[in-house]
Amino acid sequence: MTPRKLLFVCVENSCRSQMAEAFARMEGGEDVLAFSAGSDASGVVNPGAIRTMAEIGYDLGSHRSKTPDDLPPGPYDVVVSMGCGDRCPAVPAARREDWDVPDPKALDEAGFRAVRDEIRDRVRALLASLDPGV
Repeated sequence: MTPRKLLFVCVENSCRSQMAEAFARMEGGEDVLAFSAGSDASGVVNPGAIRTMAEIGYDLGSHRSKTPDDLPPGPYDVVVSMGCGDRCPAVPAARREDWDVPDPKALDEAGFRAVRDEIRDRVRALLASLDPGV
């Protein structure tokens, strides 16, 4: 079975796309190769994202904020954008989705948790919708 190649893109690659990448790795296992990037990468992963993911046993502290140039080339099976709009990079993909997920960087801990949980649910739904790898 060939792993599905997924890319999650937001603006800074510090919160949303990092959490989505983490959930895809956690939930997809060996069936998924998950990556994330930012259209204007900040260079750091947000401490709130690190804290809220640590609450569920995932260490985002080992991640780094990346640009699309830091990633393996496409095509990807799915590219998911979250808030970068017209600034999202053009990456070859079989399928594209745009998730309207709020940027949690200015939110309190409860807000971060709510965004984290929404991303988890969306990633689960995305994984369930994928055709089995060939």
